Amino acid sequence: MSGYGSFAFYYDRLTENVDYKGMALAVERYADRFGAEHGVLLDLACGTGSLCEELARLGYDVIGVDSSDQMLGAALDKKFDSGLPIQYLRQEMTELDMYGTIDVTVCTLDSLNHLPDTEALKRVFGRVSLFAYPEGLFIFDVNTLHKHRDILAQNAYTYDMGDFFCAWQNQYNETDGSVDIFLDIFDKREDGSYDRISESFTERVWPDEELCELLDGAGFDVLAKYDGYTDEPLREGSERAVYVTKRRDSHPLK
Repeated sequence: MSGYGSFAFYYDRLTENVDYKGMALAVERYADRFGAEHGVLLDLACGTGSLCEELARLGYDVIGVDSSDQMLGAALDKKFDSGLPIQYLRQEMTELDMYGTIDVTVCTLDSLNHLPDTEALKRVFGRVSLFAYPEGLFIFDVNTLHKHRDILAQNAYTYDMGDFFCAWQNQYNETDGSVDIFLDIFDKREDGSYDRISESFTERVWPDEELCELLDGAGFDVLAKYDGYTDEPLREGSERAVYVTKRRDSHPLK
């Protein structure tokens, strides 16, 4: 078992198929396309630091922020192995507090869907705006209603990872489009018995109209919306919506 905490270990194993390098290259492509400085980059809700590592390899001065000690422990292990100059801070998204100004902020893998309500989302956008350079970029993704309603819905999934087994169950809520997610992880001991670790959380849907209104209030202009980390425009069947936004030069710091 890894020394950085059990759930972070399982998280990395269960997300081995995520193309972090491709995501980092997409972020760099959007930054170049929309004129962002290739300087300080904040990865908000950075998890175990996999995307931070890829972005640092592209030459960004990366700061990773997460609220989980376990996740940050995993990120620091990766930093130790790679030797990349990444800074990590333990903070809640809603309480973001930087010591300088940020050229590009990213928030990926539906982290914003985990926020409890509109007020929390508004606060995150405001904190990102507060520390963004005028004309700095804010790039983020959210799961779509289509993904919640038509993909996750009431479905269940199982993953046999060899040394552990994961059962993933979903409960779709028609009233607001949210999904309650339940994970049960069974970790095999040397004697053949299993330890069980359970996690549950809710992912909410943020309608495009609401996102755009809150972004505008925080001083961000929406430049583009993509179907995942591609160059294809957002469409009705997109499972992940990627927003590229820019902080208005005229917006006052709040």
